[in-house]
Amino acid sequence: MYEMIPIFLCVALVAVWIKPLGGYMAAVYLGLPHPLSRVLGGFESRLYRLCGIHPERGMSWRSYSFCVLAFGGFGGLLLFAIFTLQDLLPLNPEGMSGLPAHAAFNAAISFVTNTNWQSYSGEAQLSYFSQTVAIAVQMFLSAATGLAVAVALCRSLAVRQAHTIGNFWVDMVRSVLYILLPMSVVFGIILVSQGVVQNYAPYTAITTLEGASATLAGGPAALQTAIKMLGSNGGGFFATNSAHPFENPNAITNLLQLASILLLPATFIYTAGLIMRDRRQGIMMLAAMVIMFMPFTALIMTQEYNVSPRYDANIIDVSEGNMEGKETRFGILSSALWAASTTATSNGSANSAHDSYAPLSGMAMMMLMQFGEVIFGGVGSGVYGMLTFVLMATFMAGLMVGRTPEFLGKKLNPFDIKMTAVILLIPAFLTLGGVSLAVVTEAGRTAITNPGSHGFSQILYAFTSASNNNGSAFAGLQAGSPFYNIALGICMLIGRYGVIIATLALAGSFASKNTTPVSAGTLPTHTPLFAVMLVMVIFVLGVLTYVPALALGPIVEHLTVMVPQ
Repeated sequence: MYEMIPIFLCVALVAVWIKPLGGYMAAVYLGLPHPLSRVLGGFESRLYRLCGIHPERGMSWRSYSFCVLAFGGFGGLLLFAIFTLQDLLPLNPEGMSGLPAHAAFNAAISFVTNTNWQSYSGEAQLSYFSQTVAIAVQMFLSAATGLAVAVALCRSLAVRQAHTIGNFWVDMVRSVLYILLPMSVVFGIILVSQGVVQNYAPYTAITTLEGASATLAGGPAALQTAIKMLGSNGGGFFATNSAHPFENPNAITNLLQLASILLLPATFIYTAGLIMRDRRQGIMMLAAMVIMFMPFTALIMTQEYNVSPRYDANIIDVSEGNMEGKETRFGILSSALWAASTTATSNGSANSAHDSYAPLSGMAMMMLMQFGEVIFGGVGSGVYGMLTFVLMATFMAGLMVGRTPEFLGKKLNPFDIKMTAVILLIPAFLTLGGVSLAVVTEAGRTAITNPGSHGFSQILYAFTSASNNNGSAFAGLQAGSPFYNIALGICMLIGRYGVIIATLALAGSFASKNTTPVSAGTLPTHTPLFAVMLVMVIFVLGVLTYVPALALGPIVEHLTVMVPQ
């Protein structure tokens, strides 16, 4: 019962903030007065003048897409240069050398796409300059990109016959200035007060209790931790991520970080409803997400107490459940909720080793990502991902009743359905195609550290995580090889920007349409019935796409491990 307290507190923290924070974010994007507009409004205006931005000028979806790609491309090139040349740059007291080209390519793509996949050890391979100027800055910008795209799509559903979908630079500035930056500053101060390290001092040489020599790494961990949690970034300053005592020192920081993983993704669903001028749509999508999130979380929790009969009870206390790879200060339930939350929200951080979870727990984590990370999803990306499934469910319902499908008064035409299909197929194609390539090539197979079904699960998890921009991993896969760095980098790049371009094309199509009045034949898309239908569409499409691959990995492993000898 004691372990349930942090879970209840986490849910309560998120639930309490959804409405006020969601309303505040809607005011930010709609240009309405809000608490920070008086304080930072003048700075925002001066920033536009300095950069030559005209906030009143909207952009077509093509111009908006060009800005997204150009901004991401420039950021990727800058990060690649910093990672490869970090030995020549300041703030490098440990004398870190530059990353190899293939590792720098992977890391640059990873942080530009909000994936934050790490095939390197943070405290052992990256300088303070790389961690701060490259990674921390990009955590703000990549999260803001997802928010901007989601706002553009929601805005297009609310306007009538417009040729523009908003201004990318305005959406980006407001996302960082009014939402991500102030929240991260406050959260960072709280983390520092609880013992999360924040310094730029050289590493400390220590002597352990056993008398051995060791080096204790410090660094600007609190700076990264705040935005990595709030912005659905993931990754971490330390290789052990949120299990490291300098990054997640106690139960209070664990609770706050866990709540922050869910906070903005869940809240922005409510914001989306306000921007679309129909709050009921946001509530419906949030309800569908909760309906799907609960059983997967329960599966992970129960499986971690369902210890394999093949464990030696004299070595492992099976009555306590599967504690392998978990911190004793957090326990099974908090670790399981973190694992479910981080894979459902595109966060990718970890306070336990996902590779050590039970087979069906690993399957649940993979499926939360394979559904397109729409069960809360990333900051911004969860909204436009879920809206894609809403459009597909609306289209299928229209076929059933023989009517032209429409959503929020906008009729869906063949172009809309094609773009919807593209958005849904890109991650699946990258995941399954990448896995197929890895298992038939020597370069892909040599990185597997476990034989049989679990080795296949390691590869399936890696490409699922990269293609859906999550960033978490089954750590047993040696993913730092040139093959995986390049292959996963390509999956991250296409999985992010391919989906974004198709989403913005949808936004342009919807913005150009007039709205049709509601009639007796209009399918209401805000009802509990439609929420249930939406859940079924997501589940069925996900199962039909991925169950054959899951059957070769975690399902076979479960049948093998859980059967007594």
